[in-house]
Amino acid sequence: MNKKQFYTILFLLKLFSFKLLSQINCTVPLPPVLTSVSVDPETSKTSFTWIPSESSDIAAYIIYTFSGGDGQAIDTVWDPSATSDVISNTAPKYGSVSYVVAAHRLSAIPGLPGCTSPLSNDIATIFCEVSLDTCNKKLNVSWNSYPSVPRRVTGYTLMLSVDNGAYSAAASTNPDTYNFTLQDFMTDSRYCFYVRAELEGGSFSSSNLACVLTAMQRPPGWINADFATVASGNVELSFTVDPESQITDFLLERKSGSAGSFTPLARLKSANGNLTYSDKEADINTINCYRLSAVNSCGIPATVSNSACNMVLTEERKGNLLNLTWNPYRQWTGSVSEYTIFADTGTGFGIVGTAGAADSTFSLDYREIMYEVSGKDICLYVSASESSNPHGIDSQSNSSLACIETVEVITVPNLFTPDNDLKNDLFRPVLSFQPVDYHLIVSDPHGGVLFETRDEYDTWDGMRNGKVQPEGVYLWFLRVTTPSGKRLTRTGTVTIVRNP
Repeated sequence: MNKKQFYTILFLLKLFSFKLLSQINCTVPLPPVLTSVSVDPETSKTSFTWIPSESSDIAAYIIYTFSGGDGQAIDTVWDPSATSDVISNTAPKYGSVSYVVAAHRLSAIPGLPGCTSPLSNDIATIFCEVSLDTCNKKLNVSWNSYPSVPRRVTGYTLMLSVDNGAYSAAASTNPDTYNFTLQDFMTDSRYCFYVRAELEGGSFSSSNLACVLTAMQRPPGWINADFATVASGNVELSFTVDPESQITDFLLERKSGSAGSFTPLARLKSANGNLTYSDKEADINTINCYRLSAVNSCGIPATVSNSACNMVLTEERKGNLLNLTWNPYRQWTGSVSEYTIFADTGTGFGIVGTAGAADSTFSLDYREIMYEVSGKDICLYVSASESSNPHGIDSQSNSSLACIETVEVITVPNLFTPDNDLKNDLFRPVLSFQPVDYHLIVSDPHGGVLFETRDEYDTWDGMRNGKVQPEGVYLWFLRVTTPSGKRLTRTGTVTIVRNP
């Protein structure tokens, strides 16, 4: 036998001895029997009772929460004679919780682990819920069943306190009934319930405490439709609700076109008095009107907002004028203070004009912006501003976009008079746009270059190298790239005429 074989055999002997000692010195004990789990309605502390394990040498009992076949230890009672435990646990306030218990035995050999029994039977706490039906004036109380093993459930008792008074039995049910409806109650009072499962032998198990205020919903005194504005191809909506309202359910309705009627669009919830909605299905080139209703617990609209309608902008070009028309923003609870017109000539939107509250048209002279144009299109929108809103919610609403192709016109004079009389002394092409690139060459009839520039603002003064050129016809060549990406080439002649 070599050294490696010797050490291998020695290791296996030690491992076998360890396992053998573990089995001999800690036999798994029998589980206890969990007999009851009860919640203190006022403190939410949970009480447990069990029948001890029949095995000897028990050192402790372990309490577990139990879910999905697995247990998670939450408390250990190091008393072999213990048959009960109380723990502080808020979980039963929010739902039924299952528990199990196990017996634990220590190892007789120091350093070796002890062993724990299989888990006991599981018992779930009773979870009680109460809801107020204001439409039918009912208090509906419901709870889950309590197991009849190992102690049989003989029935359930519903305990009630009104406005912090003493608890008394409000109703009793048979073991198969887990709900009760109370129809005779006072409004604007606090009703608190808990359920007791009555167990054979005189003991009981209690549930959590479930309370409700029997106040009927206070509807909003007002709902303000803040705005219907167009953004990113959608109609964006905002509403503000009277903060005194107790209603949190709302119905949003839409009407499209002048001949339509309001139809349901969405059900919304709000607990803070503000609601927003993005209507991605709306045609932003059609007038869409919206209203919001507060829906009470009976499903009946209690308060309706003013309407909010998006603005649709249209444009028409006549010569150098861009004529804009839009539908006035109406039915703000305040009033329109003015309209602001924005245009994007290629570098972002900027203000190009304003219109009065009574206006719904605006004319923009293209020549005022043509040298700012650096994009393929010119896009415009109108923004309405609200003032004097009675709820202090002055808002804004933007229209749909109206976009037009840029006017790309090149005008080149055919003569000029460079005689320093400040009248028609200079020659250059006139562009209705800001070119991406520009190249102008002026030459004599023999092809000699007299003037050349790549700056659209440069002008030819009729001279070459400081020498005055005689009257006559000269050739020009122009190449430009427009904002829309077109590459244009033009040629022609220009005549120099000198005044006597």
